[in-house]
Amino acid sequence: MPQIALHTVLKPGRELDYEALHASIPSDVAAALAEHGVRDWRIWRDGRHLFHLVDVADYKAMRAALRDHPGNMRWQATVGPLHEKADDYSGGDDGIALLWSLAEQLGLGRDRGE
Repeated sequence: MPQIALHTVLKPGRELDYEALHASIPSDVAAALAEHGVRDWRIWRDGRHLFHLVDVADYKAMRAALRDHPGNMRWQATVGPLHEKADDYSGGDDGIALLWSLAEQLGLGRDRGE
């Protein structure tokens, strides 16, 4: 299962606003994510730093499909201003490079990016 790790940073003082918005994202956005191959998207917060782990069939294809999706455009207009740098969906994002995997080292069948 391909996984993509992401790191984003919130503007100072916007942490609780971001958490409140993510108590439950809009249903049309959740449906669009699932429709375009996202099996799970988890977010952890450490202060203003957000760490995302996305289980998705094809990350770049998902982002391309959502770039002009009306629900996602509304969602990005809502959450974008909370970030130091709003996501422009330009397509150049590859996520954070995987450095090491215990499963890979032990030969347990999970390769990088799976």
